[in-house]
Amino acid sequence: MEGTPVSVESVSEVGPDTVTLELETPEGFDALPGQFVLLRAEPDDEVLSRHYTLSSPSVGETFELTVGVDPDGDLSPWLADLEAGETVHIDGPFGRITYEGESDIVAVAGGPGIGPSVAVAEAARDAGHEAVVIYQADEPAHTARLDALESAGATVVIVDGDATDELVDAIATHRDAGQLYAFGFDDFVTVVADAIEDAGGDSEDALIENFG
Repeated sequence: MEGTPVSVESVSEVGPDTVTLELETPEGFDALPGQFVLLRAEPDDEVLSRHYTLSSPSVGETFELTVGVDPDGDLSPWLADLEAGETVHIDGPFGRITYEGESDIVAVAGGPGIGPSVAVAEAARDAGHEAVVIYQADEPAHTARLDALESAGATVVIVDGDATDELVDAIATHRDAGQLYAFGFDDFVTVVADAIEDAGGDSEDALIENFG
């Protein structure tokens, strides 16, 4: 199997159908919040690969990925059942959407986009900057980290999955509060880009990662 083998340190449930994988950091791996890796694994003797964006604000001896678990999926349920000491393979990091501690941020998250959004927000707070997280979900994940961010002075706005008007209003209210990031699937980030434009901003100035 291609890629660098890394050990699974732990798998933790962080919300409905959502887990985090804490992985051993391989030598020379230097990733920034917002970047992603290609993860390869071999469930049922078939090599499968998916891209996952980092959900840890920094990389030390380990780093973290957030995985949305599709019960009917071919890889995510297998990842959710991994135990410490098992192995997956990674390539990367990849991606030019990064946070390097230089500014206040606004992170807009849909679905599994909450992973990189909390990572960017935590990195901003650690660097002494302000952070806003706008999160659309019916059953939020990473609530403990969101609560900690809010307690530390960040602004956290959670809207229901079908509350598009509330999402658009939140983006209009906070879009000028810092560098805007958006992480989510195609329909979600399209709504975010349109909301920025409708509020008088330029969506090309936002750092948007489309999960496809």
